[in-house]
Amino acid sequence: MLLAGLLHAQQPGMDVNALLSVVRLSDPQISPDGGTVAFVAQTIDVAANAKHNSIYTVPIAGGEPKLLGAGDRPRWASGGSKIVFDSDRNGSGQIWIMNADGTGAAQLTSLATEASDVTVAADSKHIIFTSEVFPDCGIDDACNKKALDAAKTAPHARIINSLLYRHWTTWQGARRSHLISAALDLSAGAASDFKDLTPGNREVPPFSLGGPDDYVISPNSQEVCFAMNTDEQPATSTNSDLFVVPIGGPIVGGEARKITNNPAADSSPQYSPDGKYLAWRAQQRPGYESDRWRLLVMDRATGTVTVLTDLLDRWVNSFTFSPDSRNIFFTATDRGRQAIQFLPVTGGAIQIAVNGDNTLDDMQLTRDGKTMVFTRQSGSEPVQIMRAASRGGAPVALTHFNDDLLRSHPTQPLEEMSTKGSEDAQIQSFVVKPPGFDPAQKYPAVILIHGGPEGEWGQSWSYRWNEQVFASAGYVVVMPNPRGSVGFGQKFIDDVNGDWGGRAYQDIMAVTDAVAALPYVDKDRIAAAGASYGGYMIDWILGHTDRFKCLVSHAGVFDLTGEAESTEELWFPIWEFGGMPWQNPEMYAKWSPNNYVKDFKTPTLVIHGELDFRIPYTQGLALFTALQMEKVPSRLLVFPDEGHWVLHPQNSLLWYQTVLDWLSTYEKATNDKQGPTN
Repeated sequence: MLLAGLLHAQQPGMDVNALLSVVRLSDPQISPDGGTVAFVAQTIDVAANAKHNSIYTVPIAGGEPKLLGAGDRPRWASGGSKIVFDSDRNGSGQIWIMNADGTGAAQLTSLATEASDVTVAADSKHIIFTSEVFPDCGIDDACNKKALDAAKTAPHARIINSLLYRHWTTWQGARRSHLISAALDLSAGAASDFKDLTPGNREVPPFSLGGPDDYVISPNSQEVCFAMNTDEQPATSTNSDLFVVPIGGPIVGGEARKITNNPAADSSPQYSPDGKYLAWRAQQRPGYESDRWRLLVMDRATGTVTVLTDLLDRWVNSFTFSPDSRNIFFTATDRGRQAIQFLPVTGGAIQIAVNGDNTLDDMQLTRDGKTMVFTRQSGSEPVQIMRAASRGGAPVALTHFNDDLLRSHPTQPLEEMSTKGSEDAQIQSFVVKPPGFDPAQKYPAVILIHGGPEGEWGQSWSYRWNEQVFASAGYVVVMPNPRGSVGFGQKFIDDVNGDWGGRAYQDIMAVTDAVAALPYVDKDRIAAAGASYGGYMIDWILGHTDRFKCLVSHAGVFDLTGEAESTEELWFPIWEFGGMPWQNPEMYAKWSPNNYVKDFKTPTLVIHGELDFRIPYTQGLALFTALQMEKVPSRLLVFPDEGHWVLHPQNSLLWYQTVLDWLSTYEKATNDKQGPTN
């Protein structure tokens, strides 16, 4: 009944029902001839509680997109006449191939351990992908199948001998993610001669191999470069390195060759089209996952490494070479926006290719270098696939899936506000007003606090904390970027280290003061909500002020000592708090919200997922227990099938409804029609 009511409810603006109707676009890939773009469109089936990925193509000159069928991660092959892709259309995640028009689909792999994240060599003679194999079996499928069958009848218990025994939402078992290559026979539509590129890593700690952005095939189709963490204690290490290996696998008895010796993270390798250079992103400080990401390039002939962005005090996020190998195009977050920039591969001045009040990413260039395709999103517009001249010019949208939805459920622009925070730092906030905003009225407000703490609010579209949904419910939405936020320089980020409830809290309270002074905000109806570190800040607020009408704490850290001793990525608390709790107990005691329970007064909604291994759900249970014991009005929402994020469509509906109901209960003014209704 709840779902039916939500699905048919109508609210002005981008309500939650409209949000779940947005077609989610990603992964644009330009064909070799530069005439077509393949991409992925995801749709949400709320009734089935499912998400469906489909592959489309669209002419780069513009036109109607063509649906090719179910699948993910399309990669061009055979000069553009074929597309290799991931798909579970037969009930198992495998690698497939089809003609460029979607016909003739054939399954390339049938591995018992499944396959995903495919990449195709430039000569289309090989593919590489990942598979969760048993290290003793490697790519021996019969061996893997036998081990899988044996596991089904084994006792349902876990015997653990080392740390990082679970990660995100998954318990570590006997399997490991290996990088696999296979020979591709285009005429037969088949793959063969499977080789394990990362064999014999039974003793290598779990989760060491990077994701799909962390491996790449050389332009001559002979070599693979990948990132992997081989430290003995991965739970305390961010030290991934780059390795190279022949695409046909290491020589008998050999292994991949390490080519970096940086004690911090190296990731996201890419070869230049001419093969002369290898570029990647790297950090300098070991153990600090939020250190500045720099762009490095290696001359393959001499081994000389150059840091291209050493003078840029911003994180490099994604990058790609120009077709002539002379320039590198990259993105970097700056004050809530992300532009596409470029600079010479040999170093030099940085120039802007495309910018604006949005977040740009996923850029690719045609082989003549004249046209660039990329994704664009903002706080008021979901992802669209765009085309623009590589050296500037007005972008043109290639996709229009959500145009009608945005016309019928209009979004509100993000306005910007600056506030003097702690130590006189200027704190940026984004403000979203309700649909039909009347400056003569007084509105309730909600302060949204981002996670991280090294994260940010900006001109990007979110499905988990969408500001448009809160605004459509009648709230003035304010999203501050306090200390720790990305896009304001590395010192601004570092200022939150060892100071979780200090300057960041003061920044947020300064923003709250400014919001209360706005002529269209009811100063007595201001709420605050946040997740992860944002949830921690809500828990901290509980013990340090009672100025908010109500609070929402999602996946928040309540007991810093308990969190550090039960989370999986231990490098995080070790860096943030100068060691583990027994090594620096004063720091943990100083900043732990559970030490201030006696001062809790504000009504609080607590939300957590039972599969959350980053911040275990017992943190939420402990917070709720404290609130109840102190007789503070409170409610607990627990999702048995969610982790750190709420991802299932029906759960997302329930999440938004529960949060909005909670805010409405405490922020709704008596006889005030301007208050939110749900």
